[in-house]
Amino acid sequence: MKIDLSLSPIANHLENPRWPVLIAGPCSAESEEQLLNTARQLKASKRVSYFRAGVWKPRTRPGSFEGMGEIALKWLQTVKQETGLRTAVEIATTEHAELALKYGVDVLWVGARTSVNPFSVQSIADSIRGCNVVVLVKNPVNPDLQLWLGALERINRAGITQLAAIHRGFSAYEKSVYRNEPVWNMAIELKTLCPALPVICDPSHIAGKRNLVPLVAQKALDLNMDGLMVEVHNNPCIAKSDAEQQLTPGDYAQMIYALQLREVSPAKPELRSELDAYRQQIDILDDTIFQSIAQRMSISQKIGRYKKDHNLMVLQLNRWEEILEKRCSLTTAIGLSYEFTKRLLELIHEESINLQTEIMNGRD
Repeated sequence: MKIDLSLSPIANHLENPRWPVLIAGPCSAESEEQLLNTARQLKASKRVSYFRAGVWKPRTRPGSFEGMGEIALKWLQTVKQETGLRTAVEIATTEHAELALKYGVDVLWVGARTSVNPFSVQSIADSIRGCNVVVLVKNPVNPDLQLWLGALERINRAGITQLAAIHRGFSAYEKSVYRNEPVWNMAIELKTLCPALPVICDPSHIAGKRNLVPLVAQKALDLNMDGLMVEVHNNPCIAKSDAEQQLTPGDYAQMIYALQLREVSPAKPELRSELDAYRQQIDILDDTIFQSIAQRMSISQKIGRYKKDHNLMVLQLNRWEEILEKRCSLTTAIGLSYEFTKRLLELIHEESINLQTEIMNGRD
């Protein structure tokens, strides 16, 4: 099901229209000098659509640097006047929104800790109703697509049509190489549901470490994301927040110039024909796979009836462990990853258990 949003294009302000929207600047506005120094260098790179800076910083625990507040908005005014760069800040309350608009901020973004709360989002939406401003909505901290969509819809219904989503990754109990797990499939699903909605990736918050930022940025562009929001500080080593994930302006420019912009489809007809042939092969194989899964589920239903007739438990743990071990060993040997095989088997097993449980409860 497609989600209809009333949207207007978001201006890019870059010379080359092929480039994605590029938002860059420090995690936090720490001083006027720091902002101006960073903004001047970014302006010189000619690879910035908007200059970002955190004015209010919602920290996990008290005692950390929580931003400079209203005075930083005056610094951003100076940045805008001197460099011509349009500005962007995060807002979490109606007061933040009103102050940002008062000081001429061009882009407001709703952070991950705010988008998780519909009451907060609605209050912000009401406070900016009908304003001519770009609004970006970061995904909620936890992977909940409906909350993300709900936040976007609330802002849109307030008459904000210059709207985009920011994919900044999700918190996870099990830590990995990333600070926040990308869960790319959720960003892809959002693009599928809202084809006209720009989705901008925040590789800084996904990566958590500056050396990983270029890798995440390239992956985002390869997945047809519409832009990047990157944290850039003139001296990251002394940054008061998120020092490890911020790039220098020089490193940022080097990364942007090194990024590969892919084409949506081949330009030459003969190459398109070759791609179409591969896709037809995929379609045939997909049909076979799903027919096989349907046959497997039919057998699972027979097993469910057998278990019901003989008063057996639905979950046979030893059997499940045997399947997992055998199939993972086989698929690893033929070139499939263990993680993919395990996830796929878990999905199939979950559906099989659901079918058998329905039979046991007389809903066959």
